[in-house]
Amino acid sequence: MWSGQQKTWVHYRNDIIASDVNLAIFLSSYLRQVSIHKLYVNCTEVADLQRYKLIRHPQKVKTAMRERSNIPFVFALNKN
Repeated sequence: MWSGQQKTWVHYRNDIIASDVNLAIFLSSYLRQVSIHKLYVNCTEVADLQRYKLIRHPQKVKTAMRERSNIPFVFALNKN
């Protein structure tokens, strides 16, 4: 996998296991974005004006945002 190089995996803070510091920094920033996205989905609704639907359940909001992101007249709304 690494052309015969022996790599040692190191356990960093926040349960990040990586082979070097740069990879650990990348994984840490990626995990932060994922956790922010999960929290954001809990306070978001999706309004689909083509089907006359308002989607409120967090799991359905996730799938609607993923599947309908490029369809016109589909909006992500904040519940506040």
